[in-house]
Amino acid sequence: MVPPVTFSYNEPDNPVMNRPSYLALHETGELAQRADEAMALLSYCTVCPRNCRVDRTGGDGGYCGGGFLPEVASYGPHFGEEPPLVGRYGSGTIFLSGCNMRCVFCQNYAISRHLQADSVSCEDLAGMMLSLQERRCHNINFVTPSHFVPQILRATLIAAEKGLSIPLVYNTGTYDTVETLRLLDRVFDIYMPDAKYGDEEIARALSDAPGYVAMMQAAITEMQRQVGDLVVEDGIAVRGLIIRHLVLPGDLAGSDKVLRFIGEHVSKDAYVNVMDQYRYNRSTECQDCIARNAGFGPLVRGIAGDEFTRAIASARKYGLHRGFPGGDNEQ
Repeated sequence: MVPPVTFSYNEPDNPVMNRPSYLALHETGELAQRADEAMALLSYCTVCPRNCRVDRTGGDGGYCGGGFLPEVASYGPHFGEEPPLVGRYGSGTIFLSGCNMRCVFCQNYAISRHLQADSVSCEDLAGMMLSLQERRCHNINFVTPSHFVPQILRATLIAAEKGLSIPLVYNTGTYDTVETLRLLDRVFDIYMPDAKYGDEEIARALSDAPGYVAMMQAAITEMQRQVGDLVVEDGIAVRGLIIRHLVLPGDLAGSDKVLRFIGEHVSKDAYVNVMDQYRYNRSTECQDCIARNAGFGPLVRGIAGDEFTRAIASARKYGLHRGFPGGDNEQ
């Protein structure tokens, strides 16, 4: 049984301010067509850039470990996300198990390696979405969704038929293909991608993600095309892009390159959460040996204050002004 995450919250009205885009797709029948098209990918899986080409309909798992059924670690109102997602009643977060990356500093190791997972039907996943709406969450927030896009589309169809009417959030490490993201156009109103690295070789070494930088840039460009800059109404995100960038010690994330891409090629009005919460985690697979023996010694410490200050300075240098400390955080 998937454990719900429990939090306390108040009970006043929580009106939906904007009608989610997927409802219009559902009314025309296109949402069902998208779900069918995506589910067909599972028989020779090309859902993500790994292109494992395994038959997930028969239960085979590729690199991500995901088979035919979606796998959920936990779900519930979450108050640790960005303020425009959380509001008063929380972001309705569904933590999906498995991942198509292998970040050596993963903070959700048990979830990403299927150590905490329950297989559920798409009907059950839809039920979780409706339960979160009933608990007055402002949105449904899928964490690590890339390898379960077909199942999410199917669950969204089922939930829409039963009255789901709050926005969906695609909370991703951004190892996504543009082709798959186009199946989500007008389904997800809010995208929350990580922009992890500015250097291809470091992305391969630290996350086993060949071609990550080019994939990430293409994916975020497509997300921006679909939903644009973040729109906030009465303090709550209703549509748009929230980009996360985790500063790594020793500038392993290549923060200046990442922030330059966002400022010059995405939007100077992009909402960018520049994060300083990197922590060394000995429980993750091989982190110590990679950090000490492969030239990434800085990973065994936290980030220095001046490293974070330089990242913020880079954000400002490229004209960014929303989402990070000292920026326009509420708009």
